[in-house]
Amino acid sequence: MNILIWLVNNIFAEPTILLGMIVMIGLISQNKNFSDTFIGMIKAMLGFLIISEGAGIIVRALLIFQPVWATVFNLDPQQLKSFMGQEAFNTQFGSAITLSMTLGFVINVLLARITPLKYIYLTGHMMFWTTTIFAGVIVNANPDISFTSLVLFLSILMGLYWTIQPAIAQPFMNKITSNANLALGHTSASVAVLGALVGKVVGIGSRDSEDLQVPTSLSFLRESNVITALVMGFLFITGAAILFIKPQTEQITEIFKASGSMNFILYVIKQSLIFTAGIAVTLFGVRMFIGEMIPAFKGFSDKFAPEAKPALDCPLVFSYAPNAVILGFLGAFLGGLFWMIILGNTIGYVFVPSMIVLFFHGATAGVFGNSTGGIRGAIIAGFLTATIVAVGQWFTVTYLLNNTIPDTALWAADSDMFLLAPAISFLAKFLP
Repeated sequence: MNILIWLVNNIFAEPTILLGMIVMIGLISQNKNFSDTFIGMIKAMLGFLIISEGAGIIVRALLIFQPVWATVFNLDPQQLKSFMGQEAFNTQFGSAITLSMTLGFVINVLLARITPLKYIYLTGHMMFWTTTIFAGVIVNANPDISFTSLVLFLSILMGLYWTIQPAIAQPFMNKITSNANLALGHTSASVAVLGALVGKVVGIGSRDSEDLQVPTSLSFLRESNVITALVMGFLFITGAAILFIKPQTEQITEIFKASGSMNFILYVIKQSLIFTAGIAVTLFGVRMFIGEMIPAFKGFSDKFAPEAKPALDCPLVFSYAPNAVILGFLGAFLGGLFWMIILGNTIGYVFVPSMIVLFFHGATAGVFGNSTGGIRGAIIAGFLTATIVAVGQWFTVTYLLNNTIPDTALWAADSDMFLLAPAISFLAKFLP
């Protein structure tokens, strides 16, 4: 019993250690040498630790963004303090997330072997974030859920999602890639498929996006970090400028004090860059940890389901319609601004338009929308993406993650997660 308690406290309760051990075992099973195994284990552990630090940077930047825009809309500023938060959530439930991610992948491989759904999900960073967000939804709905129930339910859920999601998108993927034997494994699949379906209706007579000549001066629109910095900077500055011309209240004065001796406009520009840096740090950590996790997983899948298609990250479709990428993002960006104003002035929610989500999801939806509806389909698919992300963020942050990780949902939760979260929350209430 003492040995068991030690293992629980020091291995299973410490997600960083558990993750390192899973990667180590996966690499050893592929007969990797000591050097490769040791490097893979250490990099996976470091990556997981970096994720929490990046999340903390993002939250600190949002502590000024949300009060600024809440005041612009004459709302009570939303508080980012009365919840668990990503760092604390990882500490308490990181082991369950890591185990569920591993077992869910095993289920995905088994289903790819024994069913007609021959897809292996290999977009590792989305595997992590989807498992994390769904774990937050489950715990939020059922705070007393047992460790075993959480892991079993989450593992089955992820295994099914990672198998079925690529299959749903595949008919459109075949058309986009000319049957290149590739699958989409990404949480933008829902808006991509919806964009393609809507494109069939609204895009009649619209020419293909690739007939357009896009100037090279707009090539920066394909760099997500630059887009995030520019757009968040624009939103920070716009909100600050509105506060300067509003009647000065005690609430506005308190917001201005946050900059200390620094000019407030320069201060909010710095905060927009800090927000972008936080995302860059977090994604660096995810890439580091996934860069070691996926080889450990892939060797396993190659042995057990050799005929399965790899389901890969959404940028794989970007080269098939690069103009549609820009049109889809522009549609999503305009939709994000539209819903920020609408939600703020109607239900009193400050929508945080994550440029990472709007770019990758809007661009993917644009490619899918263009495949059926040309230019018009690409733009409307992007706007549809922003609609699902904005409304989904409001509902999920307010009702489904309000006690666990709403901070993460502000920038890391995606279209598929928002659409599936209500059903997951409902089912989680019945778990022991």
